[in-house]
Amino acid sequence: MTTSYDCSDPAQRRDGLTAAQRAVSLKQCVVLPTDTVYGIGADAFSPQAVATLLASKGRGRNMPPPVLIPRIQTLDGLATDVHPDARRLAEAFWPGGLTLICHAQPSLTWDLGDTLGTVALRMPDDDVALELLGLTGPLAVSSANRTGAPAATTAPDAAAQLAESVAVYLDAGPRTAAEGTGSTIVDATGETLRVVRQGTLALDRLREVVPGILDIDGHAADGGPAARDDAADDGAAGGQASA
Repeated sequence: MTTSYDCSDPAQRRDGLTAAQRAVSLKQCVVLPTDTVYGIGADAFSPQAVATLLASKGRGRNMPPPVLIPRIQTLDGLATDVHPDARRLAEAFWPGGLTLICHAQPSLTWDLGDTLGTVALRMPDDDVALELLGLTGPLAVSSANRTGAPAATTAPDAAAQLAESVAVYLDAGPRTAAEGTGSTIVDATGETLRVVRQGTLALDRLREVVPGILDIDGHAADGGPAARDDAADDGAAGGQASA
């Protein structure tokens, strides 16, 4: 049975978080607010739960979901060989609308799909999301919509698309990201960081912290093309569906 909770009401918020935690433990999907759009989430360490999430969206293993984390320190628990520039961006913009594609810790027993050894990580700037993540640990989370449809900016929008495939909806009101824009995705698996999806976090702000970051076309700040980095191109596969 699907249940929706109004998180503007303290009692419903408490009950909703408890219900969402229980649903995640049962390998079910939940819808949660983020600072960009609404996301559909599941236990990142349960292949069954991740498969359910992908099926709910009508998506295959070739589009693995990113992972939301409750605190910046979790970065080193889930990723290895973290690029120093990626760490600088995380320290500057987490929590916030930044997703970092990193090399996944090889010892982790999870299956997010065809990630090519990468994981896309984000710490959202939303109190409800962070409280849930604090209860559940890392969640595989993608935008709460069917593949090809606009990202949901309200819980009812998400419910209209995902319906009974989600056990719990946490409604925290409309998201304010322009036209349902998701996070900015940065590939940090190569020698030079590169934006692979422009989202709510502007390139100019990223370059204030990491001047050498490449834009989505592979160009440096001076407008010149950078050398092709095949490793970075492959790593981008880990985070194309981020909320």
